Amino acid sequence: MRPSTIVVRPAPGKKSRAIVRLGAITVPAAIGRSGRTIMKREGDGATPIASMKLISGFRRGERNGRLATGLALRRICADMLWCDQPDNASYNSLVRAPFGPSHEEMRRSDGLYDICLVMDWNISSRARNRGSAIFFHLIRPGYEPTAGCVAVSLRDMRRLLPHLRKGTIVRVL
Repeated sequence: MRPSTIVVRPAPGKKSRAIVRLGAITVPAAIGRSGRTIMKREGDGATPIASMKLISGFRRGERNGRLATGLALRRICADMLWCDQPDNASYNSLVRAPFGPSHEEMRRSDGLYDICLVMDWNISSRARNRGSAIFFHLIRPGYEPTAGCVAVSLRDMRRLLPHLRKGTIVRVL
């Protein structure tokens, strides 16, 4: 595999655990509570089996300071939200508060999105109910499952970031 491809393999023993590899770097990760799927649907809790390009990312500057990466990272503001309501015209995209339809807050108190990389799942070619907010972000303590994202520790994210740029592929097997 080229170093420009992050490979996410299922880990043995638990469907919500994975192994992430980029070149010589191999780290543990969490994936969706329902494991992986080729038929991703909104709210199913599964991580899509797919090759997804990294598009951009977000960061909490006051918590992480300077990050070494070739990927464009926007500082998260309090009014940044991500629409996850399938019948809304802004489905699976960044929106600003106030916003009435269903959404996720990007500036989370739990720190999961302190570094949050946007993968091109259902973004460049959007379809209703195919899943939204599929990110590569930070982990919950104990590697708890995600809602469909890929998550790693802050330490491991800092190891990966210098090798990432727009177009890096995240390949979930």
